[in-house]
Amino acid sequence: MFVEKMILRNREDVTLTSYILDDSKEILKGKKRPGMIICPGGANLFCSDREAEAVALRYAGMGYHAFVLRYSVYQQGKFDRNATFEVDPNSVFPNPMLDIAAAMLYIRDHNEKWLVDMDKVGICGFSAGGHNALMYSVYWDKDIITSYFDRPASDFKPAVAVVGYGYGDYVAMRKGGKLCTPNNPIDISLFGTSFPTLEQMESASPCRMVSENTPPMFLWCTSQDELVPSEQTLIMGLALARRGIDYEIHVFEKGKHGYSLADQSTASHDYQISESVAKWTDLVKPWLYDHIPVNDLED
Repeated sequence: MFVEKMILRNREDVTLTSYILDDSKEILKGKKRPGMIICPGGANLFCSDREAEAVALRYAGMGYHAFVLRYSVYQQGKFDRNATFEVDPNSVFPNPMLDIAAAMLYIRDHNEKWLVDMDKVGICGFSAGGHNALMYSVYWDKDIITSYFDRPASDFKPAVAVVGYGYGDYVAMRKGGKLCTPNNPIDISLFGTSFPTLEQMESASPCRMVSENTPPMFLWCTSQDELVPSEQTLIMGLALARRGIDYEIHVFEKGKHGYSLADQSTASHDYQISESVAKWTDLVKPWLYDHIPVNDLED
């Protein structure tokens, strides 16, 4: 495996770490592999280590090249929680989403060296990183991305999206603004204000922007999530269903927010371990093999 950390968009806080599997004369014999870009969660305030390298290695174990994206978060994650929060122009929308686009371009520009099949590069995210992945999934072909990089939409197309406990409707999350509060770092990070307008919240609600170009999705969450209600996953699934986009949803009955792999490899507390929730990786593997197979096996 080849591991390398690269700086994106000329910003030291935005990085892409690649986990490139070695070519094998016994398996793929020089053929290109699919890949997954991983966006850790962290409330737009940091990128969680718990949803980074261990997840990349799990995808690598399935046969996928993996890439961990440390995208734009508030004050590079070095903020003082007791201070008054000021606007950070680097973290506001659409910067986190543009970071995914930059990662996609970097991988594309190195696909021959790394043997990456660019028709089979998906994105994966958790919580706020899941929201970022959902946003990219509905914006990848829009001018906000293509004009910024001056590249055709085809260069940014994601093959699939895998999202754990992400939010699909910002309006519902904030209940029309009723839950917006002064000095709210999450809203300030994403919108530059504690009181985003309805238009701003709608622009950050991927369920409202699903189109025929939205990729197939694998969505999962827990019904007891106290931070991102399971309704958010169901809303996103319903939006996909209404547009005829392929999707699979799993709502695990028990468990709090932020499970990651839900086993000892990513747990810092015992409540972050669940034998039931940990099965999501077993469930996503055949789904991925169906949509972006690692190897088109010959008889």
